[in-house]
Amino acid sequence: MKIVTIIGARPQIIKAAAISRAIRNDFAGSIKEIIVHTGQHYDENMSQVFIEQLGIPKPDYNLTAGSGSHGEQTAKMLAGIEKIILDTKPNAVVVYGDTNSTAAGGLAASKLHIPLVHIEAGLRSFNKSMPEEINRILCDHMSTLLFSPTKEGIKNLEKEGFKMNNVAPYTIDNPKVYHCGDVMYDNSLYFSVVSDKNSEILKNIGIEKNNFILLTAHRPSNTDDQRSLTNIMEALLELSEKSSQPVVFPVHPRTKKQMDALLPSTVNDKIVKRFKLIPPCSFLDMIALEKNASMVITDSGGVQKEAFFFKKPCLILREETEWVEIVKNGNADLCGADSKKIISSYLRLASKATSMTYPDFYGDGKSATFICSEILKNLG
Repeated sequence: MKIVTIIGARPQIIKAAAISRAIRNDFAGSIKEIIVHTGQHYDENMSQVFIEQLGIPKPDYNLTAGSGSHGEQTAKMLAGIEKIILDTKPNAVVVYGDTNSTAAGGLAASKLHIPLVHIEAGLRSFNKSMPEEINRILCDHMSTLLFSPTKEGIKNLEKEGFKMNNVAPYTIDNPKVYHCGDVMYDNSLYFSVVSDKNSEILKNIGIEKNNFILLTAHRPSNTDDQRSLTNIMEALLELSEKSSQPVVFPVHPRTKKQMDALLPSTVNDKIVKRFKLIPPCSFLDMIALEKNASMVITDSGGVQKEAFFFKKPCLILREETEWVEIVKNGNADLCGADSKKIISSYLRLASKATSMTYPDFYGDGKSATFICSEILKNLG
C-alpha cells in the first residue's frame, strides 16, 4: 500500500521517525511511504538536522510554507498537499499531533475522500483559544483511523460521540479508535541509547549531570505577552539563584527575538549572564539534556512527556495540559506564567523528586509497529 505522511513541525518530524523505522524494519515489502515536509519549521536546526539524525528518509516533497498568519500558512499547505495527493493517489494520509500541518493534511485528505490516519488522537486541553486545540478536534473528526496514546484520549473521544465498537470496513463515517500507546515513548527508548553514545552536549556547554534546570519556552501566550514573559524569566532567575544551578535554555529563534524586544534590559542582561543560552538542539542532544537535568521547565507538550519518560519532575508553563495523567500522578505542576506558582511548584517538585512514581501510562514501546499493522490491515 501507499501512504502519504505529513510532517512540518519539529515534534512531527520526531514522531514520524518511529513510523518510518517500523516501516523500514517490518513492513518494507508492504508499505511505501511518501513523505511531505510542509516547511512549517524552516530553520535548519529545527528541521533538516532532525531529519538526518533520526534516520527519516529524505522528504519526497517540501512545500516551503514557512511562517505567516494561520490562514496564509494553512492555505499554502492545503494547496500543496492536495496536489500531491492527486498526483500520488495514496491509500491513506497520515498526520501527527495538532499543528497547522496536521489540519492542512486532514482537510486535503478528507475533501479528496482519502482515508485519514491521525496519530496522537483524542488529546484535549479544553482550551479552544489554543490553535492546537482547534486543529486536533478538527483532525479527529475527519479521520478514519484514530490512534490515541492514552486512556484519557479514549475517554475524550467517547464523550465527543465516537463509538468504540465500530466494525470494518472503516470510513470517515465509521471510524476506528485505538488505544495504542505513544510513538514518542518508542522513540525515547530507541534514541536514548543512541544519545548516550553520540551526544556530547553536556561536555560542550560545561554542565554537570543532575545539576542544572532545563528550560524550553516557545508558546505565543508566554513569549508574545510582555508581562508573562517577564514573570517567567524573573522567576527562573530567582530559582537559579536559590538552587545554585544554571538554567540551560535552548532558545527557539522566535523566542529569542521576543525576549530582546519585550524584556526589560535589566532582566535580559541577567539572563545572558546566568543562563546557558544555546541554539535549538538536535533530538539526541535534547534527550541528553532531559535525562541529566534535575528538573524540566517547559511549555511544550512533547517535552512534558519526555521528562516523564526519563523520570524527571516537570514544571509546566501553561494553565492546562493534554497529558493530564502526569499532573494527576504528581510528576508535574501547571503554573502558567505565575511567578509565585513557578517558585512554589519548583520547591514542591524538588522536595518530592526522589519519591515520585512513574506508571506505565504510555504503552510498551512498540506503538509504531502496531499502528503500521492496523493501517495495512484496514486500509491496504
